[in-house]
Amino acid sequence: MNPRDAAALMQEERAISLGALTARIAGRISTPELRDVWTVAEASDMRTSGGHCYLELIEKNEATGAVTARLRAIIWSSQLNSLQAKFAAVTGQRMSTGMKLLVRGTVNFHSAYGISLVITDVDPSFTVGDVERRRREILQRLTREGIAEMNKRLPWPVPTLRIAVISAPGAAGYGDFMHQIHANTQRLRFRVRLFEAVMQGEHTAASVIHALERIATDNDEWDCVVIIRGGGATSDLISFDSYELAANVAQFPLPVIVGIGHERDVTVLDYVAAMRVKTPTAAAEWLVGQAQALLDALRRTGADILQTVTDRIGGCRTQLAYIEGQLPHAPKAAIERANATLSAKAMQLSAAATARTAPERARLAAKGENIATAADGAIERARRRLDATAALLDALSPMATLRRGYSITRIGGHAVKSVGQMPQGTVIETIVADGRVLSTVGADNNYNQPKQTTD
Repeated sequence: MNPRDAAALMQEERAISLGALTARIAGRISTPELRDVWTVAEASDMRTSGGHCYLELIEKNEATGAVTARLRAIIWSSQLNSLQAKFAAVTGQRMSTGMKLLVRGTVNFHSAYGISLVITDVDPSFTVGDVERRRREILQRLTREGIAEMNKRLPWPVPTLRIAVISAPGAAGYGDFMHQIHANTQRLRFRVRLFEAVMQGEHTAASVIHALERIATDNDEWDCVVIIRGGGATSDLISFDSYELAANVAQFPLPVIVGIGHERDVTVLDYVAAMRVKTPTAAAEWLVGQAQALLDALRRTGADILQTVTDRIGGCRTQLAYIEGQLPHAPKAAIERANATLSAKAMQLSAAATARTAPERARLAAKGENIATAADGAIERARRRLDATAALLDALSPMATLRRGYSITRIGGHAVKSVGQMPQGTVIETIVADGRVLSTVGADNNYNQPKQTTD
């Protein structure tokens, strides 16, 4: 036997079985110092199975929120109901994930399941866990800043078919989401793009924020954002209780759907996102349901339009058939109606014209008689004035003067007004009533010279 084989044989002889090793560990753990110990921790991943309550107790760094200690714990069914009743009587609620608890228990070691703390009592004065407290503080801050409800108030695009997904590549939750989206029974077509992000650990918040920023650069290409992560230990979801991440989601310009963990899991994102669903699969179901509802509404509208058009066409066909039956007789009937209407209108027009012109004719006849009488009177008056004027003219005319024995003497066609106008030898014309006489002025007419007078 070579030295190496001999050394291995000696090590094997000194080795003990795993069962013996776990027995030694159990012996070391079963000490009075680890019995009925009070400890403060946050409950995580709390669940009930077979009547027993299984959970994890965690402790976190106050500054970073990272888990610094973790221990499995159990509350046996014989004590679970009494402890929950005691807790609820003081706090008004049952013990649940996220609560910070002060519990008493005994450290137990099982060779197959490892170390755990068997809880036997709880102090209800520790009612709210650190996670829940931080969550409340974040929500209160968002509310004070007026942004807590911003994403919830965004209108949903219709239809919502272009989906930006934030998830870890290859995650089971993302696979479930994609399967549900593309395998919908109505064959609705969605356009989905994955924006990869870390979904667990201390870099989760920064990674998801970075994915949101990438989506925001071309947000016109998308109808909504879906942030999904499958189930796991509740303590793994602590990274989603981040103020920076919650503020980004609350103020994001597109509606955000959050489907993180199981139905019992809650993060601060559930309170600020436009829609919160239980799981990634539920997120896909909700989107499919929205599209299905819209499709059903369109189908109902189409059916209503079809029925309306069918009824309208049926009515038009009935009316057309009636018109076709009436068409051979319609022109003659229309002409007869038109003639009757025309005759009635003509009679009405004649009667109206007669009624309108009769008074005018009567007034015109009366005016004619008045005009004739007035004309005769005017002519008679004019005649009398004319006769009077003629008599006056006749009485004032030179001929009338001549007939009374006067004469008119003219020289060269001009009447003589003075004897000085008739020197000796002047030929004068004397006009009397029945003729005229030409004569020459002699020398013996000087006696007729006008007398000279002095003033």
